[in-house]
Amino acid sequence: MNKKTIFISISLLALALSACSHQVTHLAPQASNNIAFLAFGDGGYHVDYPKTKHIEKPLAPDKFIAKALRDWLEDHRPIAEFDHAPLYVYPGTNITTEQGGAEAVGLAMTTLCQQKPCDFAIQLGDNIYPDGADANDGKDDTKRMNDLILAPLSPLFAAQPALKVYSALGNHDWKTSRVGVAKQIAWMEQQPHFQLDKQGYYSYRQGTPGNEVEFFVLDTNLLLSGQHFYNLPLLPDGREQSLAQAKANNLAEVETHEKHEVPLAGEDIKQLNWLKEGLKNSTAKWKIVYGHHILWSIGGSKYAEGHVLKELLLPSLCQYADAYIAGHEHDLELLTDDCSVAVPDKKLAKLPLIISGAAAKMRGKHTPFAKQQALRYPQYNLLWSKSFTWGFAHIEVDNQTDELIVNFYSTPKDASGELITEPSFRFPHRSF
Repeated sequence: MNKKTIFISISLLALALSACSHQVTHLAPQASNNIAFLAFGDGGYHVDYPKTKHIEKPLAPDKFIAKALRDWLEDHRPIAEFDHAPLYVYPGTNITTEQGGAEAVGLAMTTLCQQKPCDFAIQLGDNIYPDGADANDGKDDTKRMNDLILAPLSPLFAAQPALKVYSALGNHDWKTSRVGVAKQIAWMEQQPHFQLDKQGYYSYRQGTPGNEVEFFVLDTNLLLSGQHFYNLPLLPDGREQSLAQAKANNLAEVETHEKHEVPLAGEDIKQLNWLKEGLKNSTAKWKIVYGHHILWSIGGSKYAEGHVLKELLLPSLCQYADAYIAGHEHDLELLTDDCSVAVPDKKLAKLPLIISGAAAKMRGKHTPFAKQQALRYPQYNLLWSKSFTWGFAHIEVDNQTDELIVNFYSTPKDASGELITEPSFRFPHRSF
């Protein structure tokens, strides 16, 4: 069945069909001791696997946008900053969903890896969207994972046959059941290009002795599901409400987790202890930690989770790590935490916090919230962001200058897969 992609702005509907040819070449092995890798997250979305509500409660394109605008304004976001993802209308219907960008991001990463070394890649969770494997939707799980995880990266693997992707789990990977998590892990075990260890968190090393990086991969959903916390709506000016104020107004919602998500036999505490001891005792020159959920962000809807994870993770990250990389927010962001709150008795270098969650879906920023965070939290600093985009990060460990180089890239909404260069940033080696 032929499919038509309908891209829509607030005032104009336009059909855009694009075709492009992509040639691939193989890079020679690196002569230096530097390490370079791709970082992408939230790539597991395709219009063949939409949210149930988009099908059961269908909206025509104009009504789909109108609802998105209402939600935007209800969150106290400036109307001048409103945008939305390209939209897809199922052929022969008036049913609308958002277009996925996984294939376009895969093409853009393939293009980049013809120009720069890509030794391996890290996948930041929500590899399957919206419901994970074992979803009760009548669809075959092997096909689901082939479609959502493997297919978008096939051009990259064709160009880089030896490329390995080290994956993390996200909240959508956990959404259906522990069986669903196990199915994804079992599928990856059979794939030559993927690694995801059975307990969901693990470490591995890259590089040569004396210049290596040890990566610590977290299952942040398992960490959060072991905590009790509230989701509180923002005030109209972007400030966070106090818990007492929200409770008084019946606006404090307890974060709920499905029964299967709750940690068993203290597995969340075991993971935290594993991370702390692993970072503290690592003999690698560099230590990088990644997981699905953010610590800080400007999205305006994930900050309660961020506060919880900061308490759990920052004491260890600030003392022993060189960076923390996350997805979850469907945008690109670069922030730092100066560690003055997490480790108040030491003067430490700022910790880079990299968000690369735009590999298939798009989300907007909350400018008033970002401004209020900057006023309220002196340890926090936003360096750069790009919202309503598809994209990824390319990260280099430079062992000549002892710097971590963070390069961002995006690709247009026309799904062409064109590579667009975004800003680049450098951070000094901070773990010793």
